[in-house]
Amino acid sequence: MSFGSRAHVAMQAYGPACIGIDPHPSLLEQWGLPDDIEGLDRFARTCVEAFAGQVAFVKPQSAFFERFGARGVVVLERTIEDLRHTGSLVVLDVKRGDIGSTAQAYADAYLDDDAPMAADAITVSPYLGFGSLTPFFEVAEKNDAGVFVLALTSNPEGPDVQHAVRGDRTVAGSVLAQLAELNAGASPMGSYGAVVGATIGSSSEDLAINGPLLVPGFGAQGGTVDDIRRLFGDVIDQVIPSTSRGVLSAGPDVAALRDAASRVNAELVGS
Repeated sequence: MSFGSRAHVAMQAYGPACIGIDPHPSLLEQWGLPDDIEGLDRFARTCVEAFAGQVAFVKPQSAFFERFGARGVVVLERTIEDLRHTGSLVVLDVKRGDIGSTAQAYADAYLDDDAPMAADAITVSPYLGFGSLTPFFEVAEKNDAGVFVLALTSNPEGPDVQHAVRGDRTVAGSVLAQLAELNAGASPMGSYGAVVGATIGSSSEDLAINGPLLVPGFGAQGGTVDDIRRLFGDVIDQVIPSTSRGVLSAGPDVAALRDAASRVNAELVGS
């Protein structure tokens, strides 16, 4: 099954929420864990126990593992391996983007199913030109994986680039239109998604890309169900709201983490 098909099935089974695994120093401290490799390992194992096969999407943030060096990357590899094929899909948040053979190497590292760190999908940046992402799409297609492309982010610096106009389209609008072309004809939806922040306020862009819309900023960062309903309207069934701290702050108790994730899904489904 393509990633788009698997994502649709997972959303129907568990609800649309994506739960981040962000071993931020403040969360390690909140959980009573040391800010070292042992604390990282315990944090990650607890998240796997709580979320694997319980939610549709789990999104490890690579940077919070990488800060511990090679040993942190080993923990990330094991975390991805433990999560995959449990019913939950792994969206690895790496925001990679490069050109030529380097882009190909990144694609092979994260999307080739035989790679040690292979995920179900990854995040990428299109700001070296949308065409630079071709290796990611090609490897994803061969391996039934997904790609989420940054489009409309909620950081205050984003609009300087994303709202810039080229011809009759904004940069973000061009990214969305090209994703729609890649997803054309796919059913129930394509495998190539966009990242659109829950706290961008409003947008006149066409978000109907026939693909998944990964929406960070929901929950603790201020995004609400009303924001999602207002922003996404007719394509709300393709929205994957992402939250990290809003759920992780319930830890380290596994049952409490699961309950927090369930409440998020119930809130979203009730919308």
